Amino acid sequence: MINQPSVDLLIDRLGAEGQPVSRYCLCVVASKRARQILEQHMAKGPSPEEYLKEISLACQEIADGKIKCTKD
Repeated sequence: MINQPSVDLLIDRLGAEGQPVSRYCLCVVASKRARQILEQHMAKGPSPEEYLKEISLACQEIADGKIKCTKD
């Protein structure tokens, strides 16, 4: 379970123009980004200073506004 950042904050940050996205959309976006981060870590090898899990990094990127949800 994610405590920080909160799920409500992540839902608001992913939305566009004041329209929040669904929890399902949040799960899809976070899991896709976590998979990308995992693949990057596997390619360059393990690093001892990286202690955060991939899903935590993905959620932090969403909270920071680095990731946006777009509809195709």
